[in-house]
Amino acid sequence: MSAVRRYTVALALAVMCSLAGSVTATSRAAAGSCGSSGYAYAGLADNYRAYGVAAKLTTLSAPAVLSGHVAGWVGVGGPGAGPNGANEWIQVGFSAFPGSSTSSLYYEVAQPNHAPEYHEVASGLAPGTMKKVAVAEVRSRSGWWRVWVDDQPVGDAVYLPGSHGAWRPIATAETWGAGSHVCNRFRYGFRSLSVATRPGGSWLPLRSLHTFQDHGYRIVRSASNSYVATSA
Repeated sequence: MSAVRRYTVALALAVMCSLAGSVTATSRAAAGSCGSSGYAYAGLADNYRAYGVAAKLTTLSAPAVLSGHVAGWVGVGGPGAGPNGANEWIQVGFSAFPGSSTSSLYYEVAQPNHAPEYHEVASGLAPGTMKKVAVAEVRSRSGWWRVWVDDQPVGDAVYLPGSHGAWRPIATAETWGAGSHVCNRFRYGFRSLSVATRPGGSWLPLRSLHTFQDHGYRIVRSASNSYVATSA
């Protein structure tokens, strides 16, 4: 399993477990300097199920990755979210790895009983790059989902059984230290966060939120549906 695929599993598991316990669970406050040998996150999840999630996502500064990776994305699903506890998800966003001051645009899909599939859409994206990214269930095709970038479909529609009306949207940044206690740095802007209230559209601002912030990483809210995720 690649590093990018591994961060999908770790984050989704953390968020799903938190939401399963209580959708109003108290978030962990970020304090002090950053640094983690494992995974750390800073983001938002909707307290209610929806049929898609979208955001204007910006790389506000050059990533600084000493080990592992950093990423910012929107998506739905997670480990155990599919039928009979199968892993199932779809997400789209930016990622960055050691030795690079630029980012890649990617999307990833996990279908039950299949290895996650990572797709790089673009690479070498400079700081300041903004993309409108979204995942949404297809109108009149229950359980079928698509990735969208700048209001254009990317890749093929994919079938995710059991997903119709079942998942809570997530918008988050993350870092993974790959076993070394390092301070990977990022600064992602999430603006105009919205959720689809039915398959194919009817988008409304994301308002009912669960916040999660791991030690050394935080979000700064600028509006009810916009925030910056950054290292401390």
